[in-house]
Amino acid sequence: MCIAVPAEVLEIKDGNIAVVDYGDLQQEVRIDLVDVHKGDFVLVHVGFAIQTLSREEALQTRQLFKEVYAAMED
Repeated sequence: MCIAVPAEVLEIKDGNIAVVDYGDLQQEVRIDLVDVHKGDFVLVHVGFAIQTLSREEALQTRQLFKEVYAAMED
């Protein structure tokens, strides 16, 4: 199964690279496949932003991931 993780675009660098924030982690990802701006939310899969999504969708998905990980630890 493949999973894409929501992240917020913090910075856009030259060469179609963006710094994104997953909530607890920041990472550089490629943005060749989407047109994004600072503050947008994207789905990231294997180092590529593959789709934009609303802030509400992104935050809801992050919360679901947190709940799933918490349940796995119990």
